[in-house]
Amino acid sequence: MSSAENDLYQEVVLEHKRAPRNFGHLPHPTHQAQGTNPSCGDRIAVELDLQGDRVADIRFTGHACAICMASTSMMTEAVKGRDVAAAKALQQHFRAVLTGEEEPEEAPLGKLISLAGVRQYPSRIKCALLGWHALMHAIAQDGSGSTETVISDQEPV
Repeated sequence: MSSAENDLYQEVVLEHKRAPRNFGHLPHPTHQAQGTNPSCGDRIAVELDLQGDRVADIRFTGHACAICMASTSMMTEAVKGRDVAAAKALQQHFRAVLTGEEEPEEAPLGKLISLAGVRQYPSRIKCALLGWHALMHAIAQDGSGSTETVISDQEPV
């Protein structure tokens, strides 16, 4: 990672940690899920208002490291107002970039590309993916309650 890329990565992470977007609770979520990473203590809850196949609104709460908070904050910006299929595709590309399966320049990530630097720190990949795991679990539920996902050290990212 070049010095300029590293600087951008650090700026983006710090900005979203200081002022996370879409942080807080939805008044009436239709879907929700929590994600926990017991190895570091990160805990994120994602609440959705799904209208048909569209993410009409999304919020998150939790206590987590800067990378987890920044990634989840950016995720909410990226999926809000989009259809569920687009959110799932974006999650797959983001995960593939972080795990080295896809080159950042080839992935349609938009602003999320600035988090590609996380792949240089394998122990932090789960931090960057925790909010995304919670999002996917929330989407997958039938809307009747909330689910919790725990990312363990044995689980592949």
